[in-house]
Amino acid sequence: MIETDRLYLIPLTARQLKLWAEDISSLELELNCRYCAEPMDGIFLDIVKGQFYKTEKDAANYLYHTFWFLIRKSDRLVVGSADFKDVPNEDNEVEIGYGLGKNFEHNGYMTEAVRAMCNWAIAQHNISHVIAETDIDSPRSQNILKRCGFIQYKQGETLWWRL
Repeated sequence: MIETDRLYLIPLTARQLKLWAEDISSLELELNCRYCAEPMDGIFLDIVKGQFYKTEKDAANYLYHTFWFLIRKSDRLVVGSADFKDVPNEDNEVEIGYGLGKNFEHNGYMTEAVRAMCNWAIAQHNISHVIAETDIDSPRSQNILKRCGFIQYKQGETLWWRL
């Protein structure tokens, strides 16, 4: 767990990822929270299921495969989630991804969470950089990364950022 001023960042176990995808009310009971973040459907649900299989297969590195719930301390609402998309690559980089429930935008929660997760990642012995990919037309996500100290280093169909 990572704690910030306003959030608890809780990494989900493989079993908890499965509950998130299949039985969210049981997960809410287990974590004493209420899920109010991104809707669990479509491509996002497929991504969560894919990460469940990776987390289950590589339990020793589950922190790099799982999603981390962003739980607001004041009322235990899950406002969003973030993840490292895989184990660090050969360049000692790990990619971060994140999403926030629409009702919680423009409150600084994601900047707070990304900053904390990046600080955690950089403190690990096998990580020297955190990278992120954004759509070209996604200024909100780009601004989060800029506030956290990321620098754009590559542009193609998407933008790539490095901390």
